Amino acid sequence: MTLDLLFLNDVHGYLEPHAELFYNNEKEYLEEVGGYARIASLIKELRQNNSNTLLFDGGDTFHGTLALVESKGEALIPILNKFDFQAMVGHWDFGYGPEQLKSILSQFNYPMLGINVFRTDGTLFLKPYTMFSVAEIKVGVMGICSNIIDKTMPKHFSEGLNITSGLDELPHYIEKMRNEGAHLIILLSHNGFPQDVHILNQVDGVDVCLSAHTLNRLYESIVVNNTIVIQSGCHGSFLGHLRLDIQDKEIKSHVYDLRKMDDEIQPDKEIAELVSNAMKTYEESKKKVVGATNHILHRYNTLNSSMDDFLLSAIRHVSNTRIAFSNGWRYGVPIAKGDITEMDLYNIIPMNPVVSTVELTGKEIKEMLEENLERTFSSNPLDQMGGYIKRCVGLRVNLRIENPKNHRIQEIYFDDKHLELDTYYKVSYVTSQGVPPNIGRNRVDMDIHAVEAMKQFLVSHPLSERSSTKAFNLV
Repeated sequence: MTLDLLFLNDVHGYLEPHAELFYNNEKEYLEEVGGYARIASLIKELRQNNSNTLLFDGGDTFHGTLALVESKGEALIPILNKFDFQAMVGHWDFGYGPEQLKSILSQFNYPMLGINVFRTDGTLFLKPYTMFSVAEIKVGVMGICSNIIDKTMPKHFSEGLNITSGLDELPHYIEKMRNEGAHLIILLSHNGFPQDVHILNQVDGVDVCLSAHTLNRLYESIVVNNTIVIQSGCHGSFLGHLRLDIQDKEIKSHVYDLRKMDDEIQPDKEIAELVSNAMKTYEESKKKVVGATNHILHRYNTLNSSMDDFLLSAIRHVSNTRIAFSNGWRYGVPIAKGDITEMDLYNIIPMNPVVSTVELTGKEIKEMLEENLERTFSSNPLDQMGGYIKRCVGLRVNLRIENPKNHRIQEIYFDDKHLELDTYYKVSYVTSQGVPPNIGRNRVDMDIHAVEAMKQFLVSHPLSERSSTKAFNLV
């Protein structure tokens, strides 16, 4: 028999078609892709071609755009319930707190799975696994939610919860599902591609891993310890299609296709109408021009980001500081050359947090950045707990990625001089992921939020190529 596995991950609330970044051997460029209506249309076509089809969501689904943040994830409920997903896992989906997540999940017609999410009394917060019968085979699916939810995310994400990597729990559930008759075992994971490869090299018995979190565009599947692994980019720009040839209840071969959701796919009318209803409130914001840029703004580079350079330059501008920090968020679609709309600004930072200032010593700045570099580039994948590198403007940091923990930074320059470790520097930032709450002095929340700061900045600062500061540099 042929079994088709369809997989979305890290859509981050992008309901409609949007700009997406692509590359050739000369430059970066944008195409309009994505949108749940196109995704639904392709899924419908693939299901018509093969009734033996299972559909999964890798998480980071309920958070990432203004429509999702303002509705605390609920804007997606009528849309996703039309898709007939089999299961999902999560990360930013915990962003409104565990109780709101439970409320959302109670309204869906499929479960979120998690063998690694525990209440403080040791009981599981989520269903650990589920089983499906497809033709003559029995499929067991287990979920691992992101292991950083209770470690690097804001505290309200994980109130009353403890989250593990899933490494210790995985063998137990593999055995349990095999004992219940599973011929095929699927791991649905939001730990990240490096983390999944690390875990799968230590644990036997998983047939397929649907990986998420790190936004890898795997144009070809890989095989790790006899496990087929795929990951399908982000923002709904792609749909992963893994076709398994199963004989004698075992996988004999497979074919993988990363399908781009471009305009060759006709949108599904029913889903398009539901999306239109969900986005109706935001039509004015999508049309309201607040500035312009003469180059693509995006945050897809690990070290530096033109999009976050803009965000942090605006934060410095309104706070009258010279150094600014934010988290290295991966999500947020690019902004094309030309007009910048109000909705573009919310796509950069949909939570629209308050701008804050704090005084940090040079020593605290260096230690904060070293910790972040370790969380990004640790030689142990399970210690990689960041997104991209923490974003910064106002400093030049020369670093060596290959160096050991706490020794990656070679130099930090401020005003063409080395940062002085015993000197206090007033810095600005957004969110506790920009500057952790346990360091610094004289912390102040300003009376201005990030989106308004960017609007004010654009009035007097046209965005040009020279806006890019490239704070982090490999030496």
